[in-house]
Amino acid sequence: MVVAYILIQASKGKAWPVREEVLKVKGVVEAVCVTGIYDVIAKIEVSELKEISDVVKSVHSIDGVEKTHTAIAV
Repeated sequence: MVVAYILIQASKGKAWPVREEVLKVKGVVEAVCVTGIYDVIAKIEVSELKEISDVVKSVHSIDGVEKTHTAIAV
């Protein structure tokens, strides 16, 4: 199992709607709104490392997502 965190910057006023949509993405097991330079942090769990890119692409397609940073747990 590969675990990673996607740190998401959302458009102004879009953090909660982005969180709701992120939770629908296959591989996302948790998503929370946070304070700071990122607005949402999503935890993902996938079987293989190569699956992370599919999850990130899906997150990028969500309306209101401006920028992301992915951190893979080691």
